Amino acid sequence: MSDLSHYSRAAVLAKLDRPLPPFLRMGVTLLALVGAAGFVILLVAGQAQRAWMAYLVNWLFWTGLALGGILFHAVTNVAKGRWSAPLVRIGEASVAFLPVSFVLFLLLWFGKAHLWTWVAHPISEPHVKGFWLQPAFMFARDSVALLVLFGVATWFVYHSVRPDVALVADKAPAERRPLYARLTKDWSARGETYSTDRLTTLAPVLIVAYAVCMSVIAFDVIMSLAPHWLSNLLGGFFFMGAWLAGLMSLALLIVFYRSHFELDSVITPRHLHDLGKLCFGFTVFWAYLFFSQFLVIWYGNLPEETSFLFLRMMAPEWRGISIAMLLMVFLVPFWGLISVAGKKTPSALATFAVISLLGLWVDRYVLVVPSIVQETAGHTLPLGWQELLVTLGFAGAWALCYLWFHARFPMVSPTLMEHYGERRHHAHSGAEDVEAREVPETP
Repeated sequence: MSDLSHYSRAAVLAKLDRPLPPFLRMGVTLLALVGAAGFVILLVAGQAQRAWMAYLVNWLFWTGLALGGILFHAVTNVAKGRWSAPLVRIGEASVAFLPVSFVLFLLLWFGKAHLWTWVAHPISEPHVKGFWLQPAFMFARDSVALLVLFGVATWFVYHSVRPDVALVADKAPAERRPLYARLTKDWSARGETYSTDRLTTLAPVLIVAYAVCMSVIAFDVIMSLAPHWLSNLLGGFFFMGAWLAGLMSLALLIVFYRSHFELDSVITPRHLHDLGKLCFGFTVFWAYLFFSQFLVIWYGNLPEETSFLFLRMMAPEWRGISIAMLLMVFLVPFWGLISVAGKKTPSALATFAVISLLGLWVDRYVLVVPSIVQETAGHTLPLGWQELLVTLGFAGAWALCYLWFHARFPMVSPTLMEHYGERRHHAHSGAEDVEAREVPETP
């Protein structure tokens, strides 16, 4: 049982003092530099469209993954999921990527002509779509949406880390003290209770902002790639895919932290099981949303909306990768995580998380690229070393931001564990008694 009856605050923090592998920061820095260099080389070598397509795919994937990790705390806070207390900070660390993500979004302005056909050939239809699809207007409203979403997410994480920063501020290394002093300005004895109350207030705000702002991004950035196609379901499909990516990345990171920092008694198999159930459940829900697009078109008799799906599911150059995406995001994780062992076994959970994340990257690729290249690429699938280089660059940038957060804040929150500890202990102890009676031990 991982509550503070077994560990003092100091004991939890002491477990996190073990340094990360020394090559890790150097490795991810190299990835970021190689990716950036590869992107520039593609631009100079006359493959600008391919470079910007890979850039957009990865911006959508890594931004969604970062937000999904932060959203985990908000969702479990609203649901009173006190079991999640040792896990939430590992997801929240992705908040460090959000400022970088915003800058990367602004850079898309320079590649807009290679991505959206209506930039070079404005839509002249006399209705709202022609007004809506104007480059300056689109980037302005999407920038506002991202600022609102990123601002709420950052404010939420601020109130999450503040009590832990106050706890360790006196013993912090000298280089961290200016940051800690700013974060704990006007801190008082009631500060911990105040921050916890603010989390309760901000959690539903963050969830609503996430759903609304991510839907706006999906409609503007993805759906407008095929400007004559319309799907009201795309927003939900997009932000639930990002949420699933956040869960799967959290599972992978938790397995690493649990092993490297010897947190077996803090992050128990029950935590892995609970998180695995979330991963399994939202894998099924992702498949439901995927199928719903076909259902709406069939039930509503909307043949004019089939072109988007037909291109991806029936065209020879895209059918194979679309099937692979379904296998990786749904069928393989569904088969692997349906068992208790698949959820509780760290190596199994991590394996299925990696497969799902690869599939979700392919999902973003399939959403974006066919709409851009259907008129120019013929029967060639534009997927190769070019996309790999840009993907490695984004992965390196995300990892650098994550390591920046890791180096400055406790990656397990002792104050949240203490706050939720007793109630979680009572809730789980009864469940464990039932489990012990109903499930006999195996030899």
